[in-house]
Amino acid sequence: MDGYTIPARPLDQLLHLLAGATRVLILPHNDPDPDAIASALGLRYLLAQRLGLEASVAYQGMVGRAENKALVRFLGRPLRPLTEAELRRASHIVLVDTQPGTGNNPLPAGRIPSAIIDHHTWRAESALAPFVDVRPQQGATSTILTEYLQAAALELPRPLATALFYGIKTDTMGLGRGAGLEDVAAYYYLQPLVDIEALVEIERAQVPASYFKSFVTAIQAARVYGQVALAYIGAMSYPDQAAEIADLLSRLEGVQWVMCMGAHNDTLILAVRSRSRSTGAGQLVRAVVGDLGMAGGHGTMAGGQVPLHGADPAIMAERLCQAMLAHLKVPPATPGVALTA
Repeated sequence: MDGYTIPARPLDQLLHLLAGATRVLILPHNDPDPDAIASALGLRYLLAQRLGLEASVAYQGMVGRAENKALVRFLGRPLRPLTEAELRRASHIVLVDTQPGTGNNPLPAGRIPSAIIDHHTWRAESALAPFVDVRPQQGATSTILTEYLQAAALELPRPLATALFYGIKTDTMGLGRGAGLEDVAAYYYLQPLVDIEALVEIERAQVPASYFKSFVTAIQAARVYGQVALAYIGAMSYPDQAAEIADLLSRLEGVQWVMCMGAHNDTLILAVRSRSRSTGAGQLVRAVVGDLGMAGGHGTMAGGQVPLHGADPAIMAERLCQAMLAHLKVPPATPGVALTA
């Protein structure tokens, strides 16, 4: 990480930086998932309890996945869509579960955040922030916030504990994907504090008929090239659909790599999953996307987005498929096998 190290006593440093702040704005990544939502709310609670600050949490994009909507409802709808006025008025901006330069957050160009808390791959742009706690070795940003709350000796409200637990659970697939020892410790610390009935309702949130239709479309569109599965699912009603399909296809026997793509708001969204221990999904997706857009992620899961500017998304998707196959050294003559054949 180019010499970056986790700050000593990060909680003390963060509280010292934000003491006396007037308008703190907490920004998760666009289209926030459970880890981003829980982390942002954990930070807001921490600042309220330790500094008496009423920080606001705002986001850009949409909360589209049924489980994520159910989580937000359970928490009392604490997030609100971001406005330009709110960005201008903020005296301090804190990025949570994202970093500058990723293209997946609404941080204005040229604006340096006061603090960054994240678990994705370190980005050089983050070095300009006064406070940075980036831990790629951990599976969830919720783990970092849980550590802060423990260090502050704060009693967690059950809804917040439930959200943090769910954030860790979803980002690590129940500690089965990319989890470090800190994730395990936070997971079991939070577990007895969880509202079990609420968690079950969140995880089993009802979905519209279009949800099942999207899975049919994905299965029909998927092609398998040896250990690689690729799918372009066309227009998506929400950006997280690509990730949902990628998670589904990653369970296919014999498959080590998955890339699912879909179009949303003139942008091609990519989700990559990997079972390979030698090459990370984040590294792969950055190589595939190149200078066409933005991409990043972890060893086993990653994502990206390519602005279309009116271009045909199917053609762009095919271009990226060929780039992925070439990067993984799949022979050009390898036929794509349909799942429905």
